[in-house]
Amino acid sequence: MKKQILLLLVLFSSFSSAQTKFNEPPRWAKEAVWYQIFPERFYNGDKSNDPKAIDMEGAWPFFVPKGWTITPWTHDWYKLQPYEKALGKNFYEIVNIRRYGGDLQGVIDKLDYLKKLGITAIYLNPIFESPSLHKYDATMYHHVDNNFGPDPEGDRKMWGEEDPANPKTWKWTSADKLLLKLIKETHKRGMKIMLDGVFNHMGQTSWAFLDIKKNQQNSKFKDWFTIKKWDDPTTKENEFDWQGWVGIKDLPEVREDENGIVAGPKEYIFNSVKRWMNPNGDGNVEDGIDGWRLDVAEMVNHKFWKEFRTFVRGINPETYIVGEVWWEDWNKYKMFDARPWIAGDEFDAVMNYRYMRANKNFVLNKKEQDDSQAYKDSLTTMMKTFGDSYYAMLNLLGSHDTERLASVVINPDYKYDHSANVRDSKKYDIRKPNETERLKQKLMVALQFTQPGSVHIYNGDEAGMWGGDDPDERKPNVWQEFKYEPETTHPFNKPRPVDEVKFDNDLFKFYQKMASLRNSNKILSLGTISFTVIDNNLKIIGYTRELNNEKVYVIANNNSESNTLNLAADDFLGSKAGYKDLVSGVSIKMERNQYNIKLAPYQLVVLK
Repeated sequence: MKKQILLLLVLFSSFSSAQTKFNEPPRWAKEAVWYQIFPERFYNGDKSNDPKAIDMEGAWPFFVPKGWTITPWTHDWYKLQPYEKALGKNFYEIVNIRRYGGDLQGVIDKLDYLKKLGITAIYLNPIFESPSLHKYDATMYHHVDNNFGPDPEGDRKMWGEEDPANPKTWKWTSADKLLLKLIKETHKRGMKIMLDGVFNHMGQTSWAFLDIKKNQQNSKFKDWFTIKKWDDPTTKENEFDWQGWVGIKDLPEVREDENGIVAGPKEYIFNSVKRWMNPNGDGNVEDGIDGWRLDVAEMVNHKFWKEFRTFVRGINPETYIVGEVWWEDWNKYKMFDARPWIAGDEFDAVMNYRYMRANKNFVLNKKEQDDSQAYKDSLTTMMKTFGDSYYAMLNLLGSHDTERLASVVINPDYKYDHSANVRDSKKYDIRKPNETERLKQKLMVALQFTQPGSVHIYNGDEAGMWGGDDPDERKPNVWQEFKYEPETTHPFNKPRPVDEVKFDNDLFKFYQKMASLRNSNKILSLGTISFTVIDNNLKIIGYTRELNNEKVYVIANNNSESNTLNLAADDFLGSKAGYKDLVSGVSIKMERNQYNIKLAPYQLVVLK
C-alpha cells in the first residue's frame, strides 16, 4: 500500500511539474473563459464609498465643476446632467468627469452571475489607487483605490502613516482587504483572477513623482522618472519637464536604462507584485492572484520582462502572464509580431487583437470581406506563427480600448480601433443592433468559443451592450434588475432612433451555452484544429478539432441565407451513422451515404 501511495505521489509530482514548466503557459490558461471587468463601470455594490471631488484631484480634465455629482447608473448615456449642461461643452469634452461608483463589492456581488455565465477567470482593469476613472495613472501599486473599498477616508489616513518606499511600513487598508476577500471568493467558485499591471508609467499624483516635483534634484527618487529639465529656482517660470507616455504629461514614464526599469522603481514594483501574489507571505499562494496583464508592454525593455517572469514564476509557477503588445504602427494598421515576447522567457501570451481583426474581415466586413479560403489562410498563418503559445493567447472580440463587438457589427467597414466613434467619425452609427446583426454577433462568439486560444469576454457584451471606441465602450454595465432610460440623445444633437436599453436574455443564454460547451468539452480548448473550405462562394467554413483520438466537427454558415449542405460520407465528416449538434441539440443522420445539414443564416454547428 505504501508503495502504491509513493507511486501516486511520484506521478502527481511529475504531472504537476509538467504543468508548471518555466517556459510554458499554465494549462488552466489554455482552458480559461475570461471575463474582463472595468471596475468603475461594472456594478456599484457599496454607495457609501462613491467618489467625491477630492478623489478626482489630479485626473484629466483637472477640474471638478460646481454641482458635480455621481452620474445615475441607468441614465441615457449621451444625455448631459445639469452640471454638465452648465459647462457649455459637448459630451466628449466632459465625459471623463463622470463617475458611476463601481467598486470591488460590486464584483463580489456578481461572482455568482459570472459563474452562471460559465466564466472560469476574471481580469480586472487597474484597481490600484488613482484619481482617474480608468486607473492607468497609478498613485501607488501597493494599495487598492480607496473608492473601491468600504472606508475611503480611513484608507486615506492609513496611507499617511506609511513610508511608501519601505514595504515594512505598508498597512492593509479596507480596500486592500476587500480585494483579498474577492480573491478568496473567486477561488472558492473555482475561478482565477488576474490584475492589470501598469508599470511603464505612473500618474502625476504618484508619491515618488510628487516628491520629485517638490524637492527636484534633492529628491531621493530623482532617478525614478525621465526628467528632461529641472526647475530653475532663480526664475519666475517653472521649467520642470519630464517624459510622459507617448507625450502625455499626465502619465510620467518610469525611467529605464539598458537593462530596463531602473533599480528604485523596479524594487517597488516587485515588492508590490509579491504583495498581491502572496499576501500573507507564507508561501501558500492560494490567497493571491493568478495572473498579470501588463499594459503597453512593448514599451518596456525585454530584459525587465525576463526578470519579471523569473520573479513572478518564482512566487507561483502557475501564474499566467499576458502582455498588451498591439499596434506597431497604428497609422499603417500594422500590429506587432509578438513572437519576441512569447518565446518562453517573458510572457505566456499577448492580447490577441489580430484574432478579432481576422474574424471581423471574414464575418463582418462588407467592402473588403475575406472569403472562406482567406479566413482559413489568415488563422492558419496566425496559429503557425505562434505555435503552441497560440493555445494560451488571449483571443479578444473587444475590450475597454476598442469599440464593442455589437458596434463593430453595426459599423463593419471601419478599420478596427480606428476612428470608431461618432466623435471622430460623424457618420458612425450609435444605434442598437438589429436582429440580423445579433446573429452576426453570435457567429463571431461561436467561432471564438470553438477555436483554440483563451476565450475573452468584455463585460456587458453578453448582456447586449453596444458602443463605439473610448469612451463609448465604457458605459455602465446593463443588469437585469435595473430599468434603464432609453437612448434618445445624440452627442451632437443629430436625429437618432430611440433605442431601448435592457439586459438581452437571449444573447446571455447564447454566451452561456457556448461557455458550457467549451468548459465541458476539453477538445474545444486543447484539441488540434484543421480547416476545410466547404463552400468558398457561400462563405461556409469547416474545421475539425481532435484530442486523444476524439473528433468534433464545426461548420459555420457565414451567409445571410439558409443553406443545405449535402456532404458525402468521408468528405469532411467521416462515416459515422449520425451526429448531434451540441449547440442546437439537433441530430443529423447519414442517409444514402451522405449527410444533409440545414444551416440557418449565420449559424454555427458543433457536430459530435
